[in-house]
Amino acid sequence: MPYPRPTLSDLRARVASDITSGLPTADGLLRFSNLQITGKAVAGLAHLNYGYLDWIARQGVPYTASGEFLYAWGAMKNVYPKSPTAASGAVTFSGTPGVIVSAGTQVVRSDSATFTTQASATVGPGNTLVVQVTADLAGEAGNTPVGGLMTLGTSIAGVQSTGAVTTVITGGADQELDEAFFGRMLAAYQSTPNGGSDNDYVTWALEVAGVTRAWCMPNGFGTGTVVVYSMLDDANSAYGGFPQGTNGISSSDNRAIPANVAAGDQLTIANSIYIEQPVTAMVYSCAPIAAPIAFTITGLTGASTATRAAVAAAISGVLFDQGAPLADGSSVDISDVGAAISAIAGTQGFVITSPAANVPNTLGHLPTLGVITYG
Repeated sequence: MPYPRPTLSDLRARVASDITSGLPTADGLLRFSNLQITGKAVAGLAHLNYGYLDWIARQGVPYTASGEFLYAWGAMKNVYPKSPTAASGAVTFSGTPGVIVSAGTQVVRSDSATFTTQASATVGPGNTLVVQVTADLAGEAGNTPVGGLMTLGTSIAGVQSTGAVTTVITGGADQELDEAFFGRMLAAYQSTPNGGSDNDYVTWALEVAGVTRAWCMPNGFGTGTVVVYSMLDDANSAYGGFPQGTNGISSSDNRAIPANVAAGDQLTIANSIYIEQPVTAMVYSCAPIAAPIAFTITGLTGASTATRAAVAAAISGVLFDQGAPLADGSSVDISDVGAAISAIAGTQGFVITSPAANVPNTLGHLPTLGVITYG
């Protein structure tokens, strides 16, 4: 049975009662009496002590711990906050064949974000120079799509100063928030490692900076294979959260050949899982394929732009929670979509006419929000 912590008003009343009963001949409860002021001070101190004891009790269990105590509980299960990571990719410039650009050369994005070349590169016969760059500051802000405008930090003779991103600059992730860390920590306590179970692969994928959701499909590409699907909802929000790269296995796997080695985000995840996985498994790190679901809703033709945006966000939330790239019998429940929309003010009387039934999850495809038609 939980202990009912007394409120400040309760404590003041108790102290006042003790003063009155202890000094029956003195009126210690007058507004400006010394006893009245002293009693309130004592009650306030007691209230602070109760608060401190309550805080201590919360830090004593993983479910309610916070701050450094939350991290300490996580460390007991070998779960640590994800540090921010810097994005990397390739930028192409034009120049005179034979000109060399040294490692450490600064490249500047159109918004003044800076990147640094990681190795020396030479302008090829086709007047093309490809340099591998890494963002100088870690975080999601370094992620840059193909075609992003880049400029050399200092002019180099024989190389045009303006270039563009030709291999998506990705892999940048912000410091993990306590809310996300709490979820991973709690999952570690609830799911005991089983030497390569489905949950183990999901846990290993979620340890990678930027990964927010993951799913495991045993024997997905045949006996002895394990397919891990991942999403980077925050780090890759510009791409709908989908990993940017090529599906495949870890470059550290001695069974790897160039044709089946992952690239980009998928390679980062595959290499991280490889350290933990059983030696017999061939693990493929894959990006789900977006499967947009179109909705038709009647009764909301007069809804405002703000209301329609809230409806879209509500549907996306249900798809986020229930969508999965697995053929495991799960589905996106239309009743839950309806409940989410009903919680929005001004949506009374709507009817979802399409889809007409629950949307089953399918292997390799992740349900996303398609076009919403208001009929």
